[in-house]
Amino acid sequence: MKTALRTGPMVFVLAAVAIAAGCVERVVKIRTDPPGALVLINDEEVGVTPTEFSFLWYGDYDVVIRKPGYQTLKTHQRIRAPWHQFPPLDLVVEHLYPGMIRDVHVWPTFSLQPQEPVAIEESVRRAQELRSRALGDEP
Repeated sequence: MKTALRTGPMVFVLAAVAIAAGCVERVVKIRTDPPGALVLINDEEVGVTPTEFSFLWYGDYDVVIRKPGYQTLKTHQRIRAPWHQFPPLDLVVEHLYPGMIRDVHVWPTFSLQPQEPVAIEESVRRAQELRSRALGDEP
């Protein structure tokens, strides 16, 4: 009976801490020059620039940026973990800190290059070459 009386307040305190525990919101902001480009992160659309997306883990991300009239940009970006996300601090911050932490990363502005116009003669030549290869006309 005495054990239950001692553990009761402890359970209450632990439950109160768990309910009041904060969390970490992780966000990346992306801009392009010119704006209005579609952004894909790890093959998932996240929006049209300027945009931001939430992420769950730190590390490398595949980035693809597309806009009509511009060359598609394919690159990688790394998100480095801040000091409060290394063990054992991450446990304290994510489960015991009573407030919300907003971890915002702003990637450098991605510059898109205009699409080079392709001459009609070049397009016809490529099409004929592709057709020849498909039909097995080339050795």
